[in-house]
Amino acid sequence: MASDSDQKDIVVVGGGIIGCTSAYFLTRHPAYDPSKHKITLLEASKIAGGASGKAGGLLALWAYPSNIVPLSYRLHAQLAKEHDGESKWGYRRIHCGQLAAKGRPNEKKEMLECKPSIGESVSLNKRDGKALGKVTAAALPKDLNWFAPESVRSYYEMGDPDTTAQVHPYQFTTAMAELAAQKGVNIILGSVTSIDTSNRSGVKSVTYKDKASQTSHTIAATDVVVSAGPWTQRVYPPAPISGMRAHSVTITPSKPISAHAIFTEISLPPDFGNKDTFLKSKRAHQKTVTPEIYARPNNEAYACGEGDHLVPLPKTTEDVETDLARCQDIIDYVSSVSDELRDGEVTVRQACYLPNVEAVSGGPLIGPTGVRGLLLAAGHTCWGIQNGPGTGKLISEFVFDGKAKSATIGSLDPRKVM
Repeated sequence: MASDSDQKDIVVVGGGIIGCTSAYFLTRHPAYDPSKHKITLLEASKIAGGASGKAGGLLALWAYPSNIVPLSYRLHAQLAKEHDGESKWGYRRIHCGQLAAKGRPNEKKEMLECKPSIGESVSLNKRDGKALGKVTAAALPKDLNWFAPESVRSYYEMGDPDTTAQVHPYQFTTAMAELAAQKGVNIILGSVTSIDTSNRSGVKSVTYKDKASQTSHTIAATDVVVSAGPWTQRVYPPAPISGMRAHSVTITPSKPISAHAIFTEISLPPDFGNKDTFLKSKRAHQKTVTPEIYARPNNEAYACGEGDHLVPLPKTTEDVETDLARCQDIIDYVSSVSDELRDGEVTVRQACYLPNVEAVSGGPLIGPTGVRGLLLAAGHTCWGIQNGPGTGKLISEFVFDGKAKSATIGSLDPRKVM
């Protein structure tokens, strides 16, 4: 019979990629014993309801931070092999490049009726200096034939199938949640209202409001992992995590497109798109735009634009406001350089919030907070899907081993900025 000291009541807060991979790897740790260890995953709205369901899903060895990227990239490959990720969440190795092009006037007759987008845009900062330093000039790949030849000005290679891959974020995140549940994780939809740290020995309990019944419940906790993305500070106020809104669309191309992830730099003509709308926009002076375009399996293209801080972080992922004009901007931009995207069918217009660390050290923050049993795993910016498995693995080590063993992550210690 297990002693009280062997018992663990582990609560993971947040049903995004970080929370779900943490739950998954907790159940795969050699020390995990379902007869002694209870794991609860608390999610306010739905699994993968935020950025984890609306991101691009790019994986890269040239991502950042460099101390967890190799681990996480390798774990992605292992997870795909073990659980048939190719068919279940679209895992595949791809090419990645940076393409400069000259946009053409919008020739598509049918356009979404919406007000012009307003406000400044903020870069998602997906590539750091090291990544940009690896860019090399190259001829346009022969199979990258879904960009209008007259528009292309230059192409630079960023990554190949040895260094770059992709997954479908929603499918991957929900699969991790399902696999964790199969090993004993109890998934509850409810918003955390408080974490009791009054016990001198560490965390004591977590109180949440059930989504369906709106009733309050308190569950015991020996270990709490706060991984609520941009909502982390709402759950644990000392955490220096904020959110930035980002818009994206998915398009079914008119013809199948090859497996490439493309960072574009598109020069717009003065009379681009709907002239009246363009001239009225506060961003009319913007001559160059930089949407990212990722080809996905099953003839789907994902495209995203820059971020903004125009709308404060809402209560939950279900309350996120989508600016249809910003989505239309993305559609117009990619249509200006690709007939396949211009003539395709727009299937989704969406927005989400990306978590950022409000500290000089950047992010993410992974590890102890200074309160015994309370761990932080948040602030992954636009690389959450890429770094999810590595973070989950490290969190499982903190919980069961008391320290990170798979990577050296002292620079990501939350106690340095809290």
